[in-house]
Amino acid sequence: MIGAEHYVAPPLWEWWILGYFFFGGLAGGSYAIGTIIRLVGAPSDQRIARLAFIVSFLALLPCPIFLIADLGEPLRFINMLWNASEGGPSFKAWSPMSLGSWALLLFGIFSFVSFLGAVAESGTRALDPFARLLRGTVGAVWNIIGTALGLFVAGYTGVLLAVSNQPVWSDAAWVLGGLFLASALTGSAALLMALGHWRRSVDAGTAIRLEAADRNFAILEAILLVLFLVSVALAGTIGKVLGIWLLLWIVVLLGLASPLVFSRFDAARRWPPLAGPVMALLGVLALRALVIFGPQV
Repeated sequence: MIGAEHYVAPPLWEWWILGYFFFGGLAGGSYAIGTIIRLVGAPSDQRIARLAFIVSFLALLPCPIFLIADLGEPLRFINMLWNASEGGPSFKAWSPMSLGSWALLLFGIFSFVSFLGAVAESGTRALDPFARLLRGTVGAVWNIIGTALGLFVAGYTGVLLAVSNQPVWSDAAWVLGGLFLASALTGSAALLMALGHWRRSVDAGTAIRLEAADRNFAILEAILLVLFLVSVALAGTIGKVLGIWLLLWIVVLLGLASPLVFSRFDAARRWPPLAGPVMALLGVLALRALVIFGPQV
């Protein structure tokens, strides 16, 4: 990545950053799925689109908290957005941290407005102006821009790792962003299926289409995961993400398999309806834990 800012020493990230990467991925992925359904989905799918926008904003809420907790001081996060000495915005196009902070802020604005619109469509009359604002062409443009920002937030966390000089992360620099993005979409589809079933807000046709999307995301994630492992194997650093991490790898593999296995009608009769989505979400979390903490051990 030409001109990127590289870390000189290991960042020594802790569990806070895992929460940031996990919930940020779900926020961006859910918003993207909500936009796709809003633009091309059937009328019966729109309840899931509204749920997706609500989930996106709620998943985004803890992200600044996790990021600030990892940085240690709130002022460090504010300094990424505002240059107090010059009295103006602080934007560094060459810094992944600066790009990520601004993307998080801008996506938060789009996600919040879409959240208000979705709540209004669910029957909150006081928020009707937001629902009217997001109808028609204006709403489509708003959702498309918000989706671009959301996908950036979901995938840039992998890029943030990739531009470091640390083993594993730099060895698979070309695939990490895509892997995290595909994983975020897999987890988001699973989360929406789980919530839709729990709230009884999804009909059979919508469930089938959402399950098909989840399978496609999982297949893409599996392909990128294989490319990731090949990359680190060729670099001789695959031992850092294997070995002691066997249990987490089992969770990752079960999570990838769940959209392909649990969504089958025969399997659905044998297993609780939430088993597949929950397993997929645990797989998304385990994958991020492996990639973040493996190289730091």
